[in-house]
Amino acid sequence: QVQLVESGGGLVQPGGSLRLSCAASGSSLDNYAIGWFRQAPGKEREGVLCINKYNTIAMYVDSMKGRATISRDNAKNTVYLQMNSLKPEDTAVYYCAARYYTCSGGVLSYNHWGQGTQVTVSS
Repeated sequence: QVQLVESGGGLVQPGGSLRLSCAASGSSLDNYAIGWFRQAPGKEREGVLCINKYNTIAMYVDSMKGRATISRDNAKNTVYLQMNSLKPEDTAVYYCAARYYTCSGGVLSYNHWGQGTQVTVSS
């Protein structure tokens, strides 16, 4: 059973950057796809980016194209979400989630979730 813990969130000014981390324990992430999701107040949780076990990347939010990247460090059992040029509309709780092998943008497709980390973009 894999457990996920997100970190790296916080308050950042518009135009700033953040790198979120998703650290796993209990199991190696080698065979998992890891997705990053976000949920803004009053909105549904949506997929942002995912990286599968072959390091193929899928993006689910057009508004973050060119501003967000995902990477994984299997030696550290950690997946990262780098976000640049942040905007107020990026404010949300960001979650990482795991499922076997392949990516999906669907919330219900993931078996394991972290507790989330708050990202607030404001001046």
